[in-house]
Amino acid sequence: MDVFTTPGAFSWSELSSPDPKAAAEFYGALFGWTFDAMQMQEPGSVYHVIKLGDVAVGGIMNTPPGAAGMPPMWGCYVTVADADATAKRCVELGGKVIVEPTDIPNVGRFAVILDKQGAALSVIAYKPMPA
Repeated sequence: MDVFTTPGAFSWSELSSPDPKAAAEFYGALFGWTFDAMQMQEPGSVYHVIKLGDVAVGGIMNTPPGAAGMPPMWGCYVTVADADATAKRCVELGGKVIVEPTDIPNVGRFAVILDKQGAALSVIAYKPMPA
């Protein structure tokens, strides 16, 4: 099963941290992860792609702008066929959308939803990967 193309599959884990470099050093030492640094659109912001062997399994990033004071936290992504339709369906089922569907350049389109109990979850429709 390819988690990046299978709707309903957990496909990515991501840490938001005020100090991504220190977090990468900690988790690298703890789990043996390696990292690829990727410059983000925001000046001076680097995304640390977590690698387990040759496989990218997650990332570590700066705490998002506008979220000052948010504690460092891990989040996960579930693959969907359509982020907009999933966000709409979430609301129909009594949930909320806290980050409207948004494009991630060269990756796909994501949204952050809350279920009826208030648990947050990110959903993402990935762009087709080049062969």
